[in-house]
Amino acid sequence: MMKTKSLILFFVLTSTFMIAQEKLADKFFGNYSYVKATELYKEVLKKGDTSLHVLSRLGDCYYNNSKPEDAALWYEKTLQKYDSDVNPEYIYKYIQSLRSLGKYSEANEWMKKFTEIQNNDTRIKGYDPENISKYNELAKTEKDRVVKLVNLPFNSKYSDFGSFIQNGQMYFASSRNTDEKKLYNWNQEPFLDIYKVSVEKKGDTIAYGSTDFINAEKINTDYHEASVALTKDGKTMYFTRDNVSKKNKVKYDQKGTTHLKLYKAELVGDAWTDIEELPFNDDVFSTGHPTLSPDNKILYFVSDREGGLGQTDIYQVEIKEGNTYSEPVNLGEKINTEGREMFPFVSQDSTFYFSSDGHLNLGFLDIFKSNVIKDENAQPENLGAPYNSGYDDFAFFLNPSEEENDKTGYFSSNRPDGQGSDDIYSFDASVCIQTIKGITRDLNTNEIIAGATVKLINEVGKVLEEVESNEIGEYEFTVDCNKKYTVVGNKEDYKDDLKDVPTDNENGKVTEADLYLEPLINDNQIVINPIFFDFDKSNIRTDAKYELENIVDVMRAHPTMVIKIEAHTDSRGRDAYNMKLSDRRAKSTMDYIISRGISPERIESAIGYGESQLLNKCANKVKCSEEEHQLNRRSYFYILKE
Repeated sequence: MMKTKSLILFFVLTSTFMIAQEKLADKFFGNYSYVKATELYKEVLKKGDTSLHVLSRLGDCYYNNSKPEDAALWYEKTLQKYDSDVNPEYIYKYIQSLRSLGKYSEANEWMKKFTEIQNNDTRIKGYDPENISKYNELAKTEKDRVVKLVNLPFNSKYSDFGSFIQNGQMYFASSRNTDEKKLYNWNQEPFLDIYKVSVEKKGDTIAYGSTDFINAEKINTDYHEASVALTKDGKTMYFTRDNVSKKNKVKYDQKGTTHLKLYKAELVGDAWTDIEELPFNDDVFSTGHPTLSPDNKILYFVSDREGGLGQTDIYQVEIKEGNTYSEPVNLGEKINTEGREMFPFVSQDSTFYFSSDGHLNLGFLDIFKSNVIKDENAQPENLGAPYNSGYDDFAFFLNPSEEENDKTGYFSSNRPDGQGSDDIYSFDASVCIQTIKGITRDLNTNEIIAGATVKLINEVGKVLEEVESNEIGEYEFTVDCNKKYTVVGNKEDYKDDLKDVPTDNENGKVTEADLYLEPLINDNQIVINPIFFDFDKSNIRTDAKYELENIVDVMRAHPTMVIKIEAHTDSRGRDAYNMKLSDRRAKSTMDYIISRGISPERIESAIGYGESQLLNKCANKVKCSEEEHQLNRRSYFYILKE
């Protein structure tokens, strides 16, 4: 009988623990603390709670933090166990996770089921079960916006690509020169030359002039020239050319391959002259596709030189004084893959654009953008349709504009609706966007906090972007109009701060949202909000656990830290009873911290002092307000060793 009672007690205590821990996890989840919530849900899971709520919430934690592999794992477990009881929204999230992982066949099967359940859902509009590879997570925000594409009137039936506009002139490459008898063996078209065409905006339309060779005797040869980049003053041009000798003869390596090289030219009067090969070329590998940083101090290019990550990689060199350059630096795995990375371009706001067939794409080369210049850990984002298709899409160019939100430009593609083998398209994707920015500060001192992590979260709780505040505490996000956002700031040894930031329909509006993080360490104490106990009890409530997690975080961040715990009561009640009650509360507090994986040796003592150390006049028989009594009900966490 005693054994049975013990067993019943064990299950009751375990069940109570799981419910309390689940509530605590829910509280962190509700405040977008997905990493902490994940940890707590998994503790509940270890105790045997495999409820729909716990499994699906684990999936949500990973989904909202854009970790599709883990999200797919927990959504799969949810659907396997509960099937028809699962909200269809979780089926859709599972589909999205599978698509992100490239598991199109599996996603297709679940999409069929989702379509049956949610046959009026707008997200299934245009769904084609026979061609699931086209329905993947490349349908980014741009796809939902109105983007006007135009196949330019001066495109030929040959290859035309690579637009660059300077002073009303567009420079591009074309193989339209049929006067040349030589043909390029790759596609049996004439070799590429560099052309220019005048560009003039007239109201809402763009007028293009006639196409002309540029300085044919100096720039264009009998072989390939393409991919132009000009300096801001228009006096220096960087371009790609076949490896050609001074006698206009193509040069081959030992394997019979002709490689590309980078050259530069200077504008003297109306003519391009002083053609000069750049020093980091070589006869045994190719170097091409130049582009410049907005300040013209960095030159980016493509090469298949030894030591790269893939077939072709993007590199950068610093342009120094005296016509010299730094050693080429590979942009690394955030940009380069084992495939082809090509056609880099840097916009005026230092957004990095490039084409790749190595990142998740719709097929062949796709255009990507990245914030890698400002954030070395930034991940590239596929621009999606209509910029990208199942064909090669490349040579992206964004017009410099006085209007921050004027998103017009050009890209090239060999999609089948064109006029030639490659065509240049213009696009107009002017959209309503706003800026949320602020400074991360210390709540107590108002001092700037550098290196704080700031997350941008949408109205359904998904983390859209994450940045670190810079050396002067600044952070910034570009967001859509007419949406609801939350920004959350956190840093080790500080409490999180969050602000709700709705946007309206005013294009270009800037909303200031400073974040004030409260320090957890103050001199020799870890300072948290008051821990509340139920009247006459010492068990740790969910709201108290939420606060105590701050203690856990600090001690995890400082693995050699040793603390002592003090608990105090107000003067109401007998002195001896208050002493015992406060001691039990101190011990309960210690036990909770230890239960979260903190070694018992790191808590030197947990002692209750009852009402022996009041902070105000409210001793026995002194009439005081509830607020004054509350001041005396407190816990201290003293740091004895760092």
